[in-house]
Amino acid sequence: MAKRSAKDAPTEAKIRVGDERLIKLTENAAGKVSTLLTKQGRPEGVLRVAVIGGGCSGLQYKMDLQDRPQHRDILVESAGVKVVVDPKSALYVTGSELDYVNSLTEGGFKVHNPNAATSCSCGESFSA
Repeated sequence: MAKRSAKDAPTEAKIRVGDERLIKLTENAAGKVSTLLTKQGRPEGVLRVAVIGGGCSGLQYKMDLQDRPQHRDILVESAGVKVVVDPKSALYVTGSELDYVNSLTEGGFKVHNPNAATSCSCGESFSA
């Protein structure tokens, strides 16, 4: 009888379900994310919001579209969109609102984060 290694064992992603107290999307942001997911052929996909080191203030947001939540993610459904946040990033984004602005000078996704002690002038990074 062959021994199964840990690599061969089926893995089941263990996720937690959160709510909009973690992160909330505006209708504009939800609409844009839904459009992007559909264009990529993953209408059942998720938006990953993460906080990583970098930027001029020390921390910056990273957003990515993915097929499904990963192990240990926190899943929040907001405005009809599934958003996932890893536990470490959750410490920094709790209470945040993600908006999408469609303007020539300041267009794109904007995070309104009550935990940000300071943010840089470009609005792309923050410190907590």
